[in-house]
Amino acid sequence: MIDLFYWPTPNGHKITLFLEEAGLDYTIKPINIGKGEQFVPDFLKIAPNNRMPAIVDHAPTDGGEPIAIFESGAILLYLAEKTGQFGGKDLRGRTDVTQWLMWQMGGLGPMLGQNHHFNRYAPEKIPYAIDRYVKETNRLYGVLDRRLDGRDFIAGDYSIADMAAYPWIVPYEAQGQRLEDFPNLKRWFEAIAARPATIAAYEKGKAIHDTSVPMTDEAKKMLFGQTAATR
Repeated sequence: MIDLFYWPTPNGHKITLFLEEAGLDYTIKPINIGKGEQFVPDFLKIAPNNRMPAIVDHAPTDGGEPIAIFESGAILLYLAEKTGQFGGKDLRGRTDVTQWLMWQMGGLGPMLGQNHHFNRYAPEKIPYAIDRYVKETNRLYGVLDRRLDGRDFIAGDYSIADMAAYPWIVPYEAQGQRLEDFPNLKRWFEAIAARPATIAAYEKGKAIHDTSVPMTDEAKKMLFGQTAATR
């Protein structure tokens, strides 16, 4: 039913988390971002920003032609609407889920991504940049910890807001964070990690690529050296 163009990164994991939870039929189409497969013209037709994940739904609910969606947040919103699951049960619930999904898309993901870049991948270790993003990561962890005080999940019930945030917390040690400093977040993190769908989603990622293998210099050039002209 659904083709998933995927590589096992935090943004890629968001979509497998949903698909496994919802029990939808899907086929993974690996996009090896270290080899530049995200720049192949056929993929550009599906994802004009040259980023995965993206999906093609061959059975949209309107009964029309297959529909292609790019950007992980947009995909999660689409899948929630398609299935009637994990998107909130009423106006207030949907609003709560959506605003926390946007928080992840606009804050948690980009800031933690910069943390990863300057801590793990930058050829020059810049103390100011590392300190800046480790501290911002810590602040955002605090926001999430406070939100989870008295709640099992970000918007009450398990939702796409949780699916979007969880993969970005998985590499917390590499981000210079300790879950013990955030007890509500730690409880939430461990609950999601134990879900059967989470385990299945991450196993599929491992089968495609071992993320513990250090990134090659060529892969870094492919990921971090692109301009409008080179694309």
